[in-house]
Amino acid sequence: MSETAEYAETASPGKGDAAPAASGSRQASPTSSWRSRLYRWDIKASPYLFVAPFFLFFGAFGLFPLLYTGWASLHRLELTNLDDSTWLGLENYTNLLQSDYFWNALGNTFTIGVISTVPQLAMALGIAHLLNYKLRGSTLWRVAMLAPYATSVASASLVFTLLFAWDGGMVNWLIGSVGIDPVNWRESSWGSQFAVSSIVIWRWTGYNALIYLAAMQAVPHDLYESASLDGASRWQQFRHVTIPMLRPTILFTVVVSTIGATQLFGEPLLFGGTAGSKGGADHQFQTLGLYLYDQGWINGHLGRASAVAWLMLVLLLLIAAVNLLIARRLRKDR
Repeated sequence: MSETAEYAETASPGKGDAAPAASGSRQASPTSSWRSRLYRWDIKASPYLFVAPFFLFFGAFGLFPLLYTGWASLHRLELTNLDDSTWLGLENYTNLLQSDYFWNALGNTFTIGVISTVPQLAMALGIAHLLNYKLRGSTLWRVAMLAPYATSVASASLVFTLLFAWDGGMVNWLIGSVGIDPVNWRESSWGSQFAVSSIVIWRWTGYNALIYLAAMQAVPHDLYESASLDGASRWQQFRHVTIPMLRPTILFTVVVSTIGATQLFGEPLLFGGTAGSKGGADHQFQTLGLYLYDQGWINGHLGRASAVAWLMLVLLLLIAAVNLLIARRLRKDR
């Protein structure tokens, strides 16, 4: 018994031996302390590092050009001598507001926007309503709707320029077959604006149709079933169920299409050929985008072109404000 007790006493640590080991385990090592500080720094800084590339690119390609354009709009700055600038204040803006060419471009932008936006969205809504029903090869039809949108502006404009050609164009051939005299689409005021609008309609109708289709598929089917039980036809269901449920989406497409019409540039430039930047010989289809390009890169007046850009920004802000007011009104009505 004495040997066993003596072995147990020597093998098991005493109370005095256990205390230093326990206190040593509670002390954090330098490596674990450094890792904890690194972890805390990673938690705080990683989100900012992840979003930093966006702000860097936005600052370089968005904010800086915007501020530089605002500075240039207050100076006389010529493309041929970028190092020499003269302070003008608001003179560039007052000259634009007194220019008949600016108001002509603004009017053309408005008319082309109306001619292209209203039929485009109306046809897109009808196409989306048809695609909302079960059709054979529905995926194929939806892909076909996006084909014009995927087509480049240059290709579409070239094709429509040939279609609306004065001599040998298919459009003049078609209207001539029903006894209508051929139209010089490029030189006519309304004809040229209609031709440019047709390019916009062809490119963007399918895109808006898919937006409407996605919104229609989010409408609860119970509403259609209830309307059907009440004896409503498909047209009545479309008017009294689909349209009210699509009001926010329709408002969105109207605003986006209006902004696109305000910035319209590629289609009229390529349709006009050698006189594309002028919008035709008489500026009959010159938009604000073409007027900006003509002032800045053809005439070399970068200060005046910058003023046009800022006036376009003000116009877009007004459109956004109207959109906000209408959206609030729709929310109150609902």
